[in-house]
Amino acid sequence: MPTNLYGPNDNFDLEKSHVLPALLRKFDEAKQKKAAEVVLWGTGKPRREFMYSDDMANACLFLMNNYDSSDIINIGAGRDYTIQEVAEIIKKIVGFKGKIVWDTSKPDGTAARLMDDSRLKNMGWTPSVELAEGLKLVYDWYKKNYKALHPKDLIQA
Repeated sequence: MPTNLYGPNDNFDLEKSHVLPALLRKFDEAKQKKAAEVVLWGTGKPRREFMYSDDMANACLFLMNNYDSSDIINIGAGRDYTIQEVAEIIKKIVGFKGKIVWDTSKPDGTAARLMDDSRLKNMGWTPSVELAEGLKLVYDWYKKNYKALHPKDLIQA
């Protein structure tokens, strides 16, 4: 059972995507428009766990070679971050100079989501891509690929 995944070829649609690709796109578009601020939903306090897609693939290969049971194994990164921490990491990666405004009239969602991945870690597997490193890889992919493939979907500066 995997945690929240992100990586190249993610869905960057602001209406239908998950939080990380949506934040990358929002900050990138705000940077391009030279906006003074980015407005994000909630308080920024909920905690989420994220794993880079290559780590998920690596964990699956590890389990195929080292696990022979029908019991479910959680695959997680072993660490969670507040949405505010994630937003600050993305703001820095993108190079957005404005401020983050939290729209507390919007919902936060579940307070925390962190999986117990101790069984997998006890077997000797851990993820290798830290969140900031993975987000930088995805942002680089986004700039090279998504923006070129979906120009009509993007807000023009």
